[in-house]
Amino acid sequence: MKNEVLSSVIQKLQNPPVADYQILANALKICAAISDKILGKALHSSVIKLGHHSCQFVIKGLLNMYAKCKDLDQCQKLFGRIKCSDIVMWNIVLSGFAGSRLHEVEMGRMFNSMQRMHYPKPSSVTLAIVIPVLARSGALESGKSVHCYAVKHGLDCETLVGNAFISMYAKSGNFSDAEATFHGISVKDVVSWNAMIAGFIENNLTDSAFKLFRLMLRGSVLPNYATIANILPICSSLGGIDGYHLGRQMHCYVLRRTELLSEVTVVNALLSCYLRVGNFEGAETLFQNMKGKDMVSWNSIIAGYAANGEWSKTLDFFSEFTKEEMNGPDSITLMSILPACSQLNNVLIGKQIHGYVIRHHFLHQDISVINALINFYAKCGNIIEAYDIFLWTSNKDLISWNTMLDALAENQLHEEFINLLKRMFREGMKPDSITLLAAVRYFGNISRMDKVKEAHGFSVRSSILLNYSEPTLDNALLDAYAKCCNLNYANRIFENLSGSKNIVTCNSMISGFVNYGLHEHAHGIFKGMTERDLTTWNLMVRAYAENDCPDQAVSLFTELQHHKMRPDAMSILSFLPVCAQMASSNLLKQCHAYVIRAFLDDVYLNGALIDVYSKCATLGYAYKLFQSSPVKDLVMFTAMVGGYAIHGMGEEALGIFYHMLEMDFKPDHVIITTVLSACSHAGLVDEGLKIFDSMENMHQIKPSMEHYACVVDLLARGGRIKDAFSFVTQMPFQADAAIWGTLLGGCKIHQEVGMASATADRLFQVNANDIGNYIVMSNLYAANARWDGVLEIRRSIKRRDLKKPVGCSWIEVERNKSAFAAGDYSHPQRRLIYETLRVLDEQIKNLYEYDI
Repeated sequence: MKNEVLSSVIQKLQNPPVADYQILANALKICAAISDKILGKALHSSVIKLGHHSCQFVIKGLLNMYAKCKDLDQCQKLFGRIKCSDIVMWNIVLSGFAGSRLHEVEMGRMFNSMQRMHYPKPSSVTLAIVIPVLARSGALESGKSVHCYAVKHGLDCETLVGNAFISMYAKSGNFSDAEATFHGISVKDVVSWNAMIAGFIENNLTDSAFKLFRLMLRGSVLPNYATIANILPICSSLGGIDGYHLGRQMHCYVLRRTELLSEVTVVNALLSCYLRVGNFEGAETLFQNMKGKDMVSWNSIIAGYAANGEWSKTLDFFSEFTKEEMNGPDSITLMSILPACSQLNNVLIGKQIHGYVIRHHFLHQDISVINALINFYAKCGNIIEAYDIFLWTSNKDLISWNTMLDALAENQLHEEFINLLKRMFREGMKPDSITLLAAVRYFGNISRMDKVKEAHGFSVRSSILLNYSEPTLDNALLDAYAKCCNLNYANRIFENLSGSKNIVTCNSMISGFVNYGLHEHAHGIFKGMTERDLTTWNLMVRAYAENDCPDQAVSLFTELQHHKMRPDAMSILSFLPVCAQMASSNLLKQCHAYVIRAFLDDVYLNGALIDVYSKCATLGYAYKLFQSSPVKDLVMFTAMVGGYAIHGMGEEALGIFYHMLEMDFKPDHVIITTVLSACSHAGLVDEGLKIFDSMENMHQIKPSMEHYACVVDLLARGGRIKDAFSFVTQMPFQADAAIWGTLLGGCKIHQEVGMASATADRLFQVNANDIGNYIVMSNLYAANARWDGVLEIRRSIKRRDLKKPVGCSWIEVERNKSAFAAGDYSHPQRRLIYETLRVLDEQIKNLYEYDI
């Protein structure tokens, strides 16, 4: 381009079709357009040699060339040598200064000196150059002074000047002056309307923007591409059905104006609007019908699908984009694609993108792209690669540090997290609220209260906590203290927040109280909340369920739905223990039916349903659900094995367990405990011992106290009392009360009085305050006519002032629950119940006599 211009100028100067000063002026105009300062300086030399340095036409070309090429020092020097400058020259230099933020002050000085001169006076073009700079720098008072000047000289009514003032006032939020200026323009053009609409939008006054847009449609000035591009983002910001319909109406308007449809800016804005309101079909149709797709079009469709979690579609469009004859993806494209790769665990494409970034220096220097790569590798579980990229990045910003810290926290790399945090301080990088949030949440999750306190102290000293407008960090600290068993600190933060509390604050405090069984404290906060979300209701349902308050839990769960909230998987998981406590198969079936209707397809939820069906004595339903679930996990297998175990169906439990092993599931300590319990209840001693032996040999699981207790129960129930006693004494750790109590129970079943006495002696040394153990021994002595032993046990119970809890049972009949406690005669149908029991007792006696 440079050689072509130069040769053309030389040729024309040798054989000039017009005056040579015109040739030079035209050449300088081309240099300004292509920003070629070197060629421009060469032409400047030619101007001097040819003696045209005093030609006004050429001088303006030189000033314009230097201004457009950003050589403002040379521009100012040249301007200073001009003896008689006109308004065009002033405007050229002012325009050059206006284009550079570094020369805003110099532009102001130059404009002030121009105002002091008698000639030339600022024109409407001059004001249109100066006003946007004053608006950009926030100099509203200076802008108002210029406005006064415009009014005095009758320039304020000119469209060009009025538009500039509208934009200045609107950007500063001064809408009364903006509207006054707007109405004062005698001949409004499309820029006048656009400036006013854009001002409303920038200040989030969407209703006013729409109102003005509707007024514009009724007038003579038609909206242009900029108007539509400004309005469409408001449609999408409304979201839902309103945003969808407004977007469609705008699309219809564009279709009626063919000149708008040919503008790629308008189509891109429509595309973005459709994607934001979830109209993927409309967006895709619009995109496929576009004739001139640019980089913004591709980025819009890719980013739109990525933002809505349509990861596969995101990669499909990216693949289609790579086949187009374009310059290749830019930073915006890559920042949309990399999260899709991590979500789909598509390491191959992610690594290919990494290679592309390395090959293109401008992308490799873009820290946003590097941060996206770090996040991609971390989310794909490749922490080493993520850390390597982080270490090799020379221009790390705060987001880089926060991304890496978050990745280490997510992967529970405690030592690395601490070291990186220390390194961050050593390198002088000041943490922000995001850094502290990551640290507080991580230390809270691992119950490191000392580190939570350090983070809390730093947030106070650095004023981050005080300057934070939203209580997000306070909420995280509150939650962390609650998880670290320090409800006192958590409650103090809660009380100090006073007017800043939000739903998350209250939920965090409720969660802390619920975890410690303080459901009354939790209820107090719940009642005081003016606004609640589903998490709040779920926490309270869980609180009552965990504290044996089933009636309150049912009432709250019903109230939740009356508040037009749809229970989610967590709601049902919180409520299912209530069904088990009440042994209500009817309530459980209602929950299951809701799960099916609401499409809450969750393996954890299915596992919980199986478990509660088993506890409600509806094992058939549990097995049907287990068989019909296409995706099974370890929790579901454990629930099914546990269901068979509590019903004494050991063979069936073993069948499920071995089926699980055939499907290459690795057992954990929970399912081993469950299957050992099943063997114990079904008398499958040899099978249970075989599974116990396989724990370390086959599954690399070290047996815990709970597993040893199961084996003791297995041997004791199977009548191998001596083997059980020997097993207990040879355990690698001291037996606890649960193991000795298990062995005592076996002795009672098989009437092993001598072994029971020895076991009881060991048991009472470990735990002397469990009345149940005394009653077992007393019953065993009585069954063997050892009345001296019975007497001694009763003396021990009386000496320790132990009380036996009242036995209680309940049953649900026709959706009504009836509870029965020992010695309680308050049931309204007690006469019918006792009469029925008497008849049954007589029938059993008669049957027994008949069998004899």
